[in-house]
Amino acid sequence: MTNPGHHFVAVIGGAISGSVAAEILADNGIRVAVFEQNTRPYGKIEDGLPRWHVEQRKEEYGRIDARMKKPNVYFVPCTKLGRDFELPQLFEWGFSAVILANGAWRDRELGVPGEEHFVDKGLVYQNPFIYWYNHKNEKDYRGPRYETPDEAIVVGGGLASIDVVKVLQLETYERALKARGIQASMHELEKSIPTVCKAHGIKPEELGVKGCLLMYRRREQDMPLAQPPDNATPEQIAKTEMVRQKMLRLARDKYLFRFQDRRVTTGIVAENGRLAGLKVAETKVEGRKAEPIPGSEHEIRSPLVISSIGSVPEKLPGISMKGDYYTFDGKDVPRYTSMDRVFGVGNVVTGQGNIRVSLVHSQKVTKRVVDCMKGDDGNTAVGTGSSERHVANKMDTIGKQIEAIPPLSDNQMAIVERQVHALQQRAGFTSDYDSWIAKVTPPDLE
Repeated sequence: MTNPGHHFVAVIGGAISGSVAAEILADNGIRVAVFEQNTRPYGKIEDGLPRWHVEQRKEEYGRIDARMKKPNVYFVPCTKLGRDFELPQLFEWGFSAVILANGAWRDRELGVPGEEHFVDKGLVYQNPFIYWYNHKNEKDYRGPRYETPDEAIVVGGGLASIDVVKVLQLETYERALKARGIQASMHELEKSIPTVCKAHGIKPEELGVKGCLLMYRRREQDMPLAQPPDNATPEQIAKTEMVRQKMLRLARDKYLFRFQDRRVTTGIVAENGRLAGLKVAETKVEGRKAEPIPGSEHEIRSPLVISSIGSVPEKLPGISMKGDYYTFDGKDVPRYTSMDRVFGVGNVVTGQGNIRVSLVHSQKVTKRVVDCMKGDDGNTAVGTGSSERHVANKMDTIGKQIEAIPPLSDNQMAIVERQVHALQQRAGFTSDYDSWIAKVTPPDLE
């Protein structure tokens, strides 16, 4: 593989933000090793985007595949930061820089005392729940299995919580219709539950389904289902609020779930060692704040509670954190504060699961990182002179957030490449990318 550049960058994570970073680096003549914890690089597209999004998943898979097959990109599957190697090792092996694109796979805690005792005992978190839903029909699936009882509670308010609600309602109505001798597929029900019922000459209320309950701590118009533009005017904010309310109304019409806004969880109702409901209070909403109203506390019984209040980065050995996030500094170019030449892109920085947000964030940050490696002539900066002055000027435009990254020698490049090949072989990746994907894709994956 030819490469005019003298940099080798490690990208941690192969999904949207990681593959975008790899593509930009590779297109600039920089070699990239993409370390992916799973066998396939699709991340939340595969494991977080519910499986009824068939066409969107295919499109995003195709885009990621195309990026991974770029010249100068080395895909290293089944290799996880914090399990198979530590962050300092990447620099010991000789990498020029590291870009963390490992997403947000850990659910934000529900935030009530004792919740940890009820996980999988009436309390489930969004990420494992959606992972189960996406993979449960695969012959080789060995993960946890979840029930989807009627009258479950979903605590959340974003797009991900709407997906959780949809899973519960589709599963519940599919069972109810089947009990009447009516077969209805996930794809039919996902289009509209009332439409399916009407096609079979039955009213939804005749099925006896009460539906799950989505609870949100602020007002329905505050739900993060749509975002206003940057520096939005009061008129634009008002329009966004109307769009949010319309999105919620359409979702409720199609999937028949219940909804309560201005509700916050204050405690757990437990019986026989299991969660049996939640203690909640009404809230007073002022701006971004939602404070419990004294005297409004009450209990809501439920056979299952699913917490869907956001995802944050995994806690990994040796990675310093402040609160729920890694210690990044710098708005335009997020730098990991505990180690030089380590940067962050996508969900691991933003905490937002939106595909577009991750893509744009990765583009902006990675292009700035490339600026630290490139000179006027389009080749990697080597030596002194105009190239270094150009890099210095670039650093001034970024506000001197990051230093120029020195090039590697030919020998150093060869050492890193040998290490990457050794890691690929250890993972069983001994051929080309397409052959690997064909080998590891389950035949019954929907």
